[in-house]
Amino acid sequence: MTLYGEKPPPTDDRPTVQVTAVSWPGDEQAPVPPVAGRPGGGSRFRRGRLLLAGAVAAAVLAGVAGAGAYAYAGDVPRGTTVLGAELGGRSRAEAARELRAALERRAAELSAPVRVTVGEKASEIKPADVGLAVDVDATVAAAAAADAHPVSRLVGSRTVDPVVTVDVDRLDAALRAVLGSQGREMTLPTIIFTGTTPKPVYPKPSLTLDPARSAEMVKAAWLDRQAATVPLVEKHPATTREEVDRLVDELAKPAVAAPVTLTTDKGSVTIPPTAIARSLRFSADEAGKLVPRVDVKRLRTALGDRLAKIEVAPKDAGLTIAGGKPKVVPGRPGQQLDATALSRDLLTVLPKADGRTVTGELKPAEPKLTEAKLAELGIKERVSTFTTRFPGGLSSPRSQNIVQAAKDVDGTIVKPGETFSLNGHTGERGYDQGYQDAPTIVDGKLVPGVGGGVSQFTTTLFNATYYAGLEDVEHKPHSFYFSRYPAVIESTIYYPALDFKFRNNSPHGVLIDTSYTSSTITVSIWSTKIYDSVKTEYGPRRNITQPKTVHLEAGPDCIEAAGSEGFAQDAYRVITKGGKVIKREKFSWTYQAEPRFICGPKPPA
Repeated sequence: MTLYGEKPPPTDDRPTVQVTAVSWPGDEQAPVPPVAGRPGGGSRFRRGRLLLAGAVAAAVLAGVAGAGAYAYAGDVPRGTTVLGAELGGRSRAEAARELRAALERRAAELSAPVRVTVGEKASEIKPADVGLAVDVDATVAAAAAADAHPVSRLVGSRTVDPVVTVDVDRLDAALRAVLGSQGREMTLPTIIFTGTTPKPVYPKPSLTLDPARSAEMVKAAWLDRQAATVPLVEKHPATTREEVDRLVDELAKPAVAAPVTLTTDKGSVTIPPTAIARSLRFSADEAGKLVPRVDVKRLRTALGDRLAKIEVAPKDAGLTIAGGKPKVVPGRPGQQLDATALSRDLLTVLPKADGRTVTGELKPAEPKLTEAKLAELGIKERVSTFTTRFPGGLSSPRSQNIVQAAKDVDGTIVKPGETFSLNGHTGERGYDQGYQDAPTIVDGKLVPGVGGGVSQFTTTLFNATYYAGLEDVEHKPHSFYFSRYPAVIESTIYYPALDFKFRNNSPHGVLIDTSYTSSTITVSIWSTKIYDSVKTEYGPRRNITQPKTVHLEAGPDCIEAAGSEGFAQDAYRVITKGGKVIKREKFSWTYQAEPRFICGPKPPA
């Protein structure tokens, strides 16, 4: 007997299974009385069912075992589809070709923009812009591994989802553009001191996007041709409000409750609570984890001359200009407290009420810039110089501020690849640093402010670096145009919000040399010349606006101004080398019309 009967279908290549009758124990026993409705005896009927069931089971198992050539034909199980494409029974290469053909047929559909909603804003994202694509090879591999049970391969069917890839960073950037101002930055926890009183800044969660979750939402929407609603999530800082309060109670408050004694082999120094408050910092990382530390650099500044009796600061080698040439000023080694150990040991005693004494270890301190390193920088000639004029002579507070800034920067050496920050170099320009009150622009009008006039030095320095061909990193022209400055190619500054920065993008060191007279400030850049010339070409002024007259309340804080026109203009930095223009950079700015400010009421008509 065969599974398919006497004549199996000639076109069916599945194997035929031969079944042989088996004698069961008890076949020779007496017949069982007939059961109503069943032919023959009950025992023989049961044995017949067992025989048939065993035969069928054996046939199926033998058929499966012998059907490998059919069920396992190709790498992908039969009946497997991806995006409607039949990949079953094919080799991986054939399946990949079939899937690519299916994707080509749906190219227009898959390249259509995906509509996304972020918060309350909706937009569209082009799949190509964010790298949305089907990974054919990975999808075929997934299809080949799908549901590999032999019986399922023989008779089953399955749909395998394609493997979709996306550039998570590009997608996140595109979604953040849609998000706009709907999000909320994380408020990082910290503890600040007002005098010697600690003030907690409590953490607040951000409202933002989760890049991985956003990617999954957009990938699913792209395949289904649906709109994607991208959720906003709250991200909480790692340090909680309760932990901030604990740090205030257990560290910040006791830290400034009493002085600390610092002992060394060369004597002792008392660190007062005011110096502790200025140097104890609570900084949070990107995750919002708040970590206390003692900033020894700030501690040195707060202690001032107190450390002079136990420390000798190292001095870098430097350059000065003598006889029209740079001359080396030798450096010297020093001896300073081990900053790492001092910071660690102070943190140990600051929470204590008693035993507030630490032992400082003095270690040799070498200068960062030695004469040998200085010689390698190649500072040998003046490559640019720029001068601006100021009124009022050297006695005016404004002129004194300009000169003070020039002194602070004079002799600065910027190594190749380094970025110079004027705010970072001078720090806060206050009364303690030698700066005075002078007119400065605040909210569109001149008002007295400490450090007024430093913008003139900033403009002079900016132009000197500009004509040296150095890279402009950050600058901002004034709101109003002043004729003492070159249009567009000038810069204001305001600590800490507005800065001037340049990068030394040359292979040589840069020396900033400053000088002044009773009416001028000059900045020169010394290095090794690498360009033939650096020049400025101006476009015409446009969009010219006229000033209006504004009457202000008369008083000591009122400063009159003649006013000036507003306009827009372009300037081009043209750099030549080897007789050819190698760089042409565009600088653009729009000046507001400066009102004519008059101190006093408007006269009657």
